[in-house]
Amino acid sequence: MWAIAAGLIAVLAATVGPNPASAQEPTPSDDQVNAIAHQLYCPVCENVPLDVCPTQACEQWRATIREKLTLGWTEDQITAYFVAQYGDRVLATPPAHGLNWLVYVLPPLVFLGAGFFLWQTMRRWRAAAPPPQASDVPQEQDPYVQRMEEELRRRG
Repeated sequence: MWAIAAGLIAVLAATVGPNPASAQEPTPSDDQVNAIAHQLYCPVCENVPLDVCPTQACEQWRATIREKLTLGWTEDQITAYFVAQYGDRVLATPPAHGLNWLVYVLPPLVFLGAGFFLWQTMRRWRAAAPPPQASDVPQEQDPYVQRMEEELRRRG
């Protein structure tokens, strides 16, 4: 009898208790969607991140991102999906391949080159201009200053 009661309790618990198959996936927050959308550009507008663009196309893209997150896709998978659909132009940060690597290499090289040029130029200026000496000070002064000095000597 106890076996039948235990079996009945087990059946009741299985039907009344939480069912993982019927549990809904948690809806991703707007912050999660916008974190990914910020890395993508609007396909319609020029240079507008997807997370701030008000167009209908961007609303659909954000809905697609939310859907993919609900399905368990990772950030990289979602980004790769949009790149596969629309190409590299949708990425906020260009990938470092092809000529795009110049975007990452050229600015630091220009900065270092300018710093080296400035250092060399200042070094040359210091070498070309000897420090002033007492004999380099002009003996003839402004006539106004000479008159003032004479007046001060007379009164003093």
